[in-house]
Amino acid sequence: MKTRKLVFGLTAFILAGSLTLTSCKKKQKEEEEEPDTEQGTISDNNLAESFMNDVAAMGSQASENTTLTTYKQGFNGVVSVPMEPNSLMAAACATLSFNTGAKTFTVDFGAGCLCADNRTRSGQLYFDYSMSTNTITPIYYRTPGFKMSITSNNYVVDNYTVNISNKTIENTTPMSIPTGTNPGTNLTWSVSANVSIIKPSNGGTVTWNCTRTKELLNTNDPNCYKGQAFPIDWTKAKVRLNGSASGMTAGGENYTATITNLVRDFGGCKIGNMYPFISGNLDFTPGTRPTRYINYGSGTCDRNATVTIKGITYSFNF
Repeated sequence: MKTRKLVFGLTAFILAGSLTLTSCKKKQKEEEEEPDTEQGTISDNNLAESFMNDVAAMGSQASENTTLTTYKQGFNGVVSVPMEPNSLMAAACATLSFNTGAKTFTVDFGAGCLCADNRTRSGQLYFDYSMSTNTITPIYYRTPGFKMSITSNNYVVDNYTVNISNKTIENTTPMSIPTGTNPGTNLTWSVSANVSIIKPSNGGTVTWNCTRTKELLNTNDPNCYKGQAFPIDWTKAKVRLNGSASGMTAGGENYTATITNLVRDFGGCKIGNMYPFISGNLDFTPGTRPTRYINYGSGTCDRNATVTIKGITYSFNF
């Protein structure tokens, strides 16, 4: 299998500029033999994937700890405070408002602030877990039967406008899960989303619809999960995703995507202020063109990955 080094955004330009064509016949032949190196469509999917994983992480952290542990510090250094009806918690980068009676909370980034993951956010995210099927009170993200919907209002990340018409997360862990430190099975959730992202500088709109499963791989680690009586420590969590997505790229091209064992390790891999995917695969098919097979590695903490198109493998760094 051939392996080539790929630099995003420049490849197509370099290839086009380096061709010296002396006849229409030669031009046609070279165009037919030119490798398919288009990567913009993959970038659109990765953009949505990253933004929505962040939103889901915020929902899980705020509902467990009443703060965003991997996105900002708590108010005056406080990591966790009691969740009281109609309580308000102001903190660096965002304001969290809770109403436990209505089973809702809001994350408000105001007119714009730089978060701990080095991304600038503004606007609001709304979280509603009143549709949870479990009658346990209080009910948390870790509780079997917990179900939460997420919507947005003027939510902007690094000048990308993220419109969440609906995102739903449901805890699918068996109701009979033991309450001890090691329940003998990993906590799991099902996830679905309908999202559109308006890119800056008239870059077009990306649509993204997904269904998938989320699994806390280190549920048996007492440093992360101490049982149903205690919040999950998301700063030590290792999460795996599986599922599918579809939508339209900013260029107006339909696509489908399948992710397999995509892993993020919040406790073991932080580069700068971000948590990259460290392993797993994404198979991405733009329109009628060949599938792009992306491999994020086998667990090494880096931003390196490869993409294989028509038998040719390119390496790149996120």
